[in-house]
Amino acid sequence: MRPLALLLISLTSHLVPAAQATAPKGYEIKVTLKPFTSGYLYLGHHFGSKQYLVDSAKLNERSEVVFSGKDNLTGGVYMVIFPRKNGWLEIIVDKQQRFSVRADSANIINGTRFTNSSDNDLFSDYQKRSNDIGTRYRILSDSMKGRTGADSVALQARMAALSREIQDYRERFRKEHPAHLLSAIFTVLKEPVVPPAAQHPGGKYDSTYAYQYYKSHYWDGVSFTDERLLRTPVFIPRFDRYFNSVLPQSPDSLIGYARNLLEASKPNKNMFQYTLSALTDKYVNPTYMGQDRVFVWLFEKYYLTGAADSWMTEKYKKFIFDRGYSLMANQLGEKGADLQMTDTLGKVSTLYSVQGKYVVLCFWDPTCSHCQAEVPKLDSLFQHKWKAMGVRIFGVMTDGGYDNWIKYIRTHDLRDWVHVHQTQEQKDADINANRPGYRQLYDVYQTPMIYLLDKDKNIIAKKLSYEQLDQFLDVKDKKTSEP
Repeated sequence: MRPLALLLISLTSHLVPAAQATAPKGYEIKVTLKPFTSGYLYLGHHFGSKQYLVDSAKLNERSEVVFSGKDNLTGGVYMVIFPRKNGWLEIIVDKQQRFSVRADSANIINGTRFTNSSDNDLFSDYQKRSNDIGTRYRILSDSMKGRTGADSVALQARMAALSREIQDYRERFRKEHPAHLLSAIFTVLKEPVVPPAAQHPGGKYDSTYAYQYYKSHYWDGVSFTDERLLRTPVFIPRFDRYFNSVLPQSPDSLIGYARNLLEASKPNKNMFQYTLSALTDKYVNPTYMGQDRVFVWLFEKYYLTGAADSWMTEKYKKFIFDRGYSLMANQLGEKGADLQMTDTLGKVSTLYSVQGKYVVLCFWDPTCSHCQAEVPKLDSLFQHKWKAMGVRIFGVMTDGGYDNWIKYIRTHDLRDWVHVHQTQEQKDADINANRPGYRQLYDVYQTPMIYLLDKDKNIIAKKLSYEQLDQFLDVKDKKTSEP
């Protein structure tokens, strides 16, 4: 067996259900996949939004391979991948781990046959039914183009009937085969059905009620301890849609819903690990300003308490803890840390000594190409607009060298900024006193990095572009000017 081409992961549970305690341990999947007679077939599985290889086997002249291993595979939707990795055959691996499959790459849906796998017989039947209904639906959809009036209504009715047909099939399947992996998949795919308007408060349609109902029933029936769902293509898209589109995007709301799912997944180590990792990835560098508060909550609740120690690598742990301690220090609404640095004349200057209705805190590097493009535009807005609004700029040189810094300031005439940098002596003093440096205090991992503080040095916006900062100041100043 040759080395695998993709990253291997080790999240497979080796626990055998009590009902199968006497069954042989390990898996053996015999595959005949025509027309391939040379090269390798690969066994992979879905995992979240990606796919991973777990095995490979060399084809013989009869198009046969055998995938085998001494440990059971974790249940999920697996793939027998073609030699050139340009296609695959999906199979279910769950309680039945010793079976055979015959297929032809030219006719996967209708030409696949299984032996000793009732799980896959049911899966194959569903694929055929779904493919047939999907084909008829697409034909009707294509014929809708240019149709109006009664013809259009009739076609829409037929398409709706096909949608109900597949939904009815799934509902019957779930009732008849409640333990089957497909039933768990169908549960994830099931959309909440909002009650009709007559059942809304007051007997008429209420959009708020409809939204709250949909949100509250989004995960109905889904088990967050069923780790088989991780190895399907349906779980993580629904997970992402929940946090990206369904939930209100305020950090406090997101924290509450994240807590619910994490606590629900706790009884299963792998589901808990995946849920925590997915939420961490989503909010360590979030899409919207302020949502890093969700990551800080995750850090304090689960990482600092050691709940994730058993599966974190040292590299990942360092990343999480570095980011956690940095982001804890600069949350929106909290007072920004004071900075004591040296100005262009060699005098000590502090952030807190800068007086203004707003203070723009800009970390920049005169040799950084992005800074070279952004800083002059930021300064132009400052000189021609922001200054009159009571804005001051406290500019911190992070890298690039003292001479380049002075030259850039003079060349671009960056007047009326408070220009500062940290000397080596000041840096050493922070280290010797075990004080966090400005990079940690303000999470400065790239430049330019821009914060907006109010007159009391509370952080009211952060990590903005100059355009975003301008828009934010317009809105903020308008609100404070209103009677």
